[in-house]
Amino acid sequence: MGDFFKKVHRIVSMILPGTVMTYGQIAAMIGSPRASRAVGYALRAVPEGSEIPWHRVVNSKGEISLRKTLQGDDDRCLQRALLESEGIIFNDSGRIDLKKYQFKF
Repeated sequence: MGDFFKKVHRIVSMILPGTVMTYGQIAAMIGSPRASRAVGYALRAVPEGSEIPWHRVVNSKGEISLRKTLQGDDDRCLQRALLESEGIIFNDSGRIDLKKYQFKF
């Protein structure tokens, strides 16, 4: 696993329950503000059963992005269920209020 992926996983591991970060926010923290897609690839590589809370990362609109597992399954429903179990509320458009739930270091 590359250094970039390790940095992503380290940051994501620090996101507190009931909060989220965006792909772009994580990319900027690593010093690669245009690498939000690479953050997504790093999260896709999180091993099944890992403690890394990949589900706490959303897009810049506060939406869940399509995230296919390595097996090709779409796990957006799982991600939403995990976030809702932590108290995060989605509006009728399926968005999270980033002003309320966005994690900042």
